[in-house]
Amino acid sequence: MNDREAVPRAADLASLVRAPAALSVPGDVLVGATAAGRPLGLRTAGVMASSVCLYWAGMALSDYADAAVDSVERPERPIPSGRVPRRTARSVAAGLTAAGLGLAGLSGGRRGLAAALPLTALVWAYDLKLKSTPAGPAAMAGARVLDVLAGAVAGGGKPPSPAPGGTVGTASGETARALGRAALPALLTGLHTCTLTLLSRHEISNAPARLPAATLAVSSATAVAGAWPLGRPTRPTPRASAAGTAVAAAAALAYLGTYGRAQALAVRDPSGGAVRRAVGAGILAMVPLRAALTARGGAPGAAVLGAVHPLALRPAGRVSPT
Repeated sequence: MNDREAVPRAADLASLVRAPAALSVPGDVLVGATAAGRPLGLRTAGVMASSVCLYWAGMALSDYADAAVDSVERPERPIPSGRVPRRTARSVAAGLTAAGLGLAGLSGGRRGLAAALPLTALVWAYDLKLKSTPAGPAAMAGARVLDVLAGAVAGGGKPPSPAPGGTVGTASGETARALGRAALPALLTGLHTCTLTLLSRHEISNAPARLPAATLAVSSATAVAGAWPLGRPTRPTPRASAAGTAVAAAAALAYLGTYGRAQALAVRDPSGGAVRRAVGAGILAMVPLRAALTARGGAPGAAVLGAVHPLALRPAGRVSPT
């Protein structure tokens, strides 16, 4: 491993931050904003951009922290292969973190920063300390949960609405209601992320067959809960409700067809290669899962997320999402 002075190519930096995997991130924010009953807008887009920056920062920081291990287990990665100096990875992580926090403040003000700061702290704590501990999967799941809640709190802000009796609700009351509406989608997102993180620990060594079997069971339950047409914060027309239910069901099937199938193959062959393929499928399957959760909330953006999923498969063939 040699920290050379040459400037890394754009393709090497894309590999460092796992660029294709970031397609799963805006869906977290959209799910939270939709569940809270908030419309799409510039603030939501700003929170999405902030989350992408923080995700990429986490990927670069992960490679920085794992450089010694990767030199043995994954010598083809950007740092051990010499394509990206280790100190460059650290600088990229710091720069993207600053960009993410800046975008959070610009798009969501103090509420945006209040949501982004704990997410940032958890990302850095996970990569530098918690990743290899028993708390690692829960920490990673917590980061995704916070991402969904950031969308609910800061994305597509809406003024306080009149409460019963004609009084205007307080901002804190609106925030509490937004968090409550986004709680279930955030939980389902966290469950998916937890299974993904547990599997990722066996990408090199073989996994016990019971592990992908257990994660497959959780993924199946997640898909059913994500498509279930209950708990929408708005009251759409019957036609819109039926359309949302149909899109949610189709997206849930796509989720299981991608991630569920890969896990089923890993049950039959729990080798490191099969598990690694399941992890890659699970990262990309976040897109149809978010589409299901968004459609469940009655938002037309679900169709956009569904269209993004097949497009995500193309760059993932050139740049690994894991």
